[in-house]
Amino acid sequence: MLYLVATPIGNLEDMSYRAVRILQEVSLIAAEDTRHSGKLLKHFEIKTPLISYHDHSDESKINQLIDRLQREDIALISDAGTPGLSDPGYRLVKAAIEANIPVSPIPGPSAAVAGLVASGLPTDRFIFLGFLPRQLTKRQAALQEVAQLTCTLIVYESPHRVHALLQDINSVLGQRQIVVCREISKMYEEFWRGDSTQAAEHFATEAVRGEVTIIIGGAEKDQIEWDDDAVLQALKEAIDSGLSKKDAAAHVAAMTGRKKRGVYQLSLTL
Repeated sequence: MLYLVATPIGNLEDMSYRAVRILQEVSLIAAEDTRHSGKLLKHFEIKTPLISYHDHSDESKINQLIDRLQREDIALISDAGTPGLSDPGYRLVKAAIEANIPVSPIPGPSAAVAGLVASGLPTDRFIFLGFLPRQLTKRQAALQEVAQLTCTLIVYESPHRVHALLQDINSVLGQRQIVVCREISKMYEEFWRGDSTQAAEHFATEAVRGEVTIIIGGAEKDQIEWDDDAVLQALKEAIDSGLSKKDAAAHVAAMTGRKKRGVYQLSLTL
């Protein structure tokens, strides 16, 4: 069994009883940073052996873990939060599933979810974007891809790149509601709220420390320019989600205000 064990994103009191028990019972713990995780395990008196598994782990490390998973239980943890979410854990999970090894999540803290529910922005539909590209043009292109979406967006960012990201959000997405979540669950927890223009101005001079989660309001329907390219993109996403072309056309027509017949004709070009 491969256990995906969520660990605290700051406050150690967020560690669940079940998480502690699983980490005590498995034969091995695969950790993103063994030194960092070693402190957590010591705090909870967990003496299970540690092995490193991170972004730079190659296929041989994955194969090593899969081989051991054939014989014993292993827990995967990240530096903080839920493993597999915006970290290399998904590669190990995929390999385990392909090897018919059961995978069991042990739910717990997640900065993305914690930031979203405390943001005050809509939570019924949202997209988690993780860390956007560091390079300016690639980051702006990534934002452009989601510019037409009306759902709430969630982004992780490192402290020294927050201002650059907020400038890009303002220039690419236009005026949006923004919540910058810092140090969630820690002593200096803070939720800054305002619009994208105010955010870019505020964080031009405000020093940012600690882990940052940024929640971005979705596009207003009257802000969206539904040209053929935008309609085709919406159709593709609807079809990729499992809808037939007919149902996707009906869905996108209702969303865009276009005539269903015209949208269906566009779907035939995909």
